[in-house]
Amino acid sequence: MKLARLDLNLLVALDALLAQRSVSRAAEQMGLSQPAVSAHLAKLRRYFGDELLVRVGNSYRLTPLAAQLKERVRVAITGVERVFAAEPDFTPATSAREFSMVISDYGVAVLAPAIVELLAAEAPGARLKFIASVPEVVDAGAQVLTNIDLLLLPHGFVTDLPHQDLYLDDWVCLVSADNEEVGAELTVRQLETLPWVVTYHGPTASTPAARQMRMLGIEPRVQVVTETFLGVPALVSGSNRVALLQRRLAARIPAELGVRALPCPFEAGPLVEALWWHPMYDNDPEHRYFRDLVVRAAAALTAADG
Repeated sequence: MKLARLDLNLLVALDALLAQRSVSRAAEQMGLSQPAVSAHLAKLRRYFGDELLVRVGNSYRLTPLAAQLKERVRVAITGVERVFAAEPDFTPATSAREFSMVISDYGVAVLAPAIVELLAAEAPGARLKFIASVPEVVDAGAQVLTNIDLLLLPHGFVTDLPHQDLYLDDWVCLVSADNEEVGAELTVRQLETLPWVVTYHGPTASTPAARQMRMLGIEPRVQVVTETFLGVPALVSGSNRVALLQRRLAARIPAELGVRALPCPFEAGPLVEALWWHPMYDNDPEHRYFRDLVVRAAAALTAADG
């Protein structure tokens, strides 16, 4: 009953005020007059029993409650927009919908071009938003997927969510082309003694191959940590460092970067790239279309790479 009496315009005003931290800028964003937005702010202050915005010098700051509300309000707005943008029959050719996907830079380099090409051909008015696959987002996967369409991630990070396997990849070790310590093959001993470039290094952030390596008792001597896969070759080149990288990505490294891809001297196991989503979108026609498009893009990638 309390929700039924709320004016959804106040939610829009709250979103603008928390984002802009200014009545005048919020008014401009909403296309309303400053007095109208000031009236909205007064109602919101009465409702929450909190100032929300407090003046400090010549600017406004969010109160602790407002800072807590900011992300929740954005999620709520996105949910409302999706509810009222829903169509009984989805027609890609006339859609102006924005699709969103959490994806690593590895996924952007390997799979995203095929996704973009298909979407541009079938739904030219649609828009695609890629969101960086950082550990904080992955750890909150189920919550994130309430307002983001898809999460592209290998098995081993997310559970208890609907998913679709897309393609297999495997792992190689990357060394500098001029690294004279390493011959045609790497040894386990070298993995233990050479300095490493590692990606997503932390208690819950690690690649499947790195976890498998540690399970086998091989503990890398970490020298550099990065949260991008595309930056790894440059951090290996010209050094005695070693790194793990996906074979499909390693095959795309330009020769002038001066690195070599070598077989792993341990059983790294395959990387199974998969698509994850929230179960509430199982039967959503727009969502089903986008999932199918990504699956078709992955099939084209597999066919192209042989």
